[in-house]
Amino acid sequence: MLAILLTICLFANGCATRAENVFRPSTVAASEATQVNLLVATTRKPSKDPGRLYSGERGTAISLDSVTVTIPPDRNRKIGQIQWPSRVPPDPDREFAMIGVDKVATERQVFDWFRKNRNAKRQVLIFVHGYNNTYADAVFRFAQIVHDSGTDAAPILFAWPSRARVFDYLYDKESANYSRRALEDLILQASMSPDVDDVTILAHSMGTWLAAEALRGVAMRKKSIPAKVRNVVLASPDIDIDVFRRQFVEMGPNKPRFTIFTSTRDKALEVSRWLSGGISRVGGTDLTPYKAVLGELGVAVIDTSAIASGDSLGHNAFAGSPEIIRLLAQRLGGQSVSGGEAGFADRLAAAAGSLGRSATRKTVTVPVDSSEARKLLKRESTTSTGQIVDGQISY
Repeated sequence: MLAILLTICLFANGCATRAENVFRPSTVAASEATQVNLLVATTRKPSKDPGRLYSGERGTAISLDSVTVTIPPDRNRKIGQIQWPSRVPPDPDREFAMIGVDKVATERQVFDWFRKNRNAKRQVLIFVHGYNNTYADAVFRFAQIVHDSGTDAAPILFAWPSRARVFDYLYDKESANYSRRALEDLILQASMSPDVDDVTILAHSMGTWLAAEALRGVAMRKKSIPAKVRNVVLASPDIDIDVFRRQFVEMGPNKPRFTIFTSTRDKALEVSRWLSGGISRVGGTDLTPYKAVLGELGVAVIDTSAIASGDSLGHNAFAGSPEIIRLLAQRLGGQSVSGGEAGFADRLAAAAGSLGRSATRKTVTVPVDSSEARKLLKRESTTSTGQIVDGQISY
């Protein structure tokens, strides 16, 4: 129990003292800093403090802003790092800085933003952050991912209401629930736009549950997930493994390609497992025995257990490890799961080996036997017919 409580305390993002009001626009930018412009859609309540923009409370509308962040020159940082401002205004040459916020007030302005930021393939990347994130946490993390991965897809952040307090796990979970319809609408609006040809969804931690629920909702509303939604990346998914099976089935037969980043050394997901009655989380489970059958369903599993990162909990390796962020760029570029997966896995294994990580992994197994798992996973991805077979209705 003591170990669990200590880990919960480590959950907090803000162990070190952080400057407040970091979203007051900076009037000075380093000439060599790189600018990243994001479209941010949020269900958070606006903050009365202009330096915060949005609080962790729930808003009554979806707010849209164009936010510009600068990233320090490469010589002053490492891939995967977020140099949080130590003061206001920040030093853009050595710290992340927010240099502009513009309200996106009309549909025309949304179209204008996309046309300005789209690439030749007309790709959109939607990021859904995880538990215990302030608005600034989510913005800086996504800006870092966009910059370090080198993706040129139009970046859209979906920021749901998190109080960013370690003991507000249940509030955050309900806030994710509160935001499902809004994310559904965002996915549909992106996929229905004639200016968009390809949508990739990247979600982390508790945000993966929200993303999976939104995709399930889209499939139920429209009878199918739009074909433009081609790739979904779930990093350290904090999803009950039984719930994910239901979500996956209820998305219907026409699903996008899924990539799941897992780690059996993710301490944050161990805590979540404890909080959730001992049910394994998808991101903390050893899915190796099921890679083949998952592959047949269009789901690639990337085990990052052996990869080192600067995160002591092992929960942010997808964005904090230089090795993984470079490989993640291939997924964000929309590469097919089929055909290149072995090479991708081999390069990941080589990256892990180069770090000399030979520690024994703690293994958490899927809570069903292999034959039963295969039956569950291979079941046709449609809703039940309602027929009774041997005293049971398929679910």
